Amino acid sequence: MENIESLLTKLYELTIQYGGKILLAILTLIIGLWIIKRIVKAIDKIMEKRAIDESLRPFFKSLTSILLKVMLIISVMTMVGIAMTSFIAILGAAGFAIGMALSGTLQNFAGGVIILLFKPFKVGDFIDAQGYMGSVKEIQIFNTILKTPDNKTIIIPNGGLSTSSMTNYSTEKIRRIDFTFGIGYNDNIDKAKSVIKGIINKDDRILKDPAPFVAISELADSSVNIAVRVWANSGDYWDIFFDMTELVKKKFDKENISIPYPQTDIHLYNEKN
Repeated sequence: MENIESLLTKLYELTIQYGGKILLAILTLIIGLWIIKRIVKAIDKIMEKRAIDESLRPFFKSLTSILLKVMLIISVMTMVGIAMTSFIAILGAAGFAIGMALSGTLQNFAGGVIILLFKPFKVGDFIDAQGYMGSVKEIQIFNTILKTPDNKTIIIPNGGLSTSSMTNYSTEKIRRIDFTFGIGYNDNIDKAKSVIKGIINKDDRILKDPAPFVAISELADSSVNIAVRVWANSGDYWDIFFDMTELVKKKFDKENISIPYPQTDIHLYNEKN
């Protein structure tokens, strides 16, 4: 009984000594997190009003939120009575191990900084990187978020993204569209080329400069291949690609120009004994 009473007495004394500090620390933490949330929203509105690049806004929001939360946690620990000198010493001892464990994360952070500094792409650009293609939705501290044409969300770590090859389809205002159309060996080459040029000339989306290119590119196994190269505004790329593919097929059918496809001839022999 005396041990229990002694334990309860010590517990009561600790509650009196630290209870108020703990409650105050908890209250400070809750209010602090609420204030940080408000500050981050205010910073976002300020950046929006000042027309800050959309690529930078998510990065600065995340960075501000993390820094303020770290400062809040340190303040709360100080309020409870944890000596910051001891805390810093512990952090220093554990820092190396944590740094090694989080080396990939630190690399992603550095990659995010490099992307924002050199701007190989920005929010809204359509890129091909790390085996994925999509529009850049957001550039965060550690990751870049893509939206694919079929509305999938792809999250790519910034570390690899900043050090590997990448194709940005949105950098240039105009792009070249490449086609290859095959015709039969018995078809009239000049007629086929004339049909293709007629389709090109009627499409106002296709640029006249650089001039379109139509020429025989290959005498293949089962077809004579015609290479077609046209230039257009980047935003018209896919519309022209699909429209022209369909129009050439319809026009070839109308003009009795064949489009060969692979065939296999089977010969049967009836051998008599």
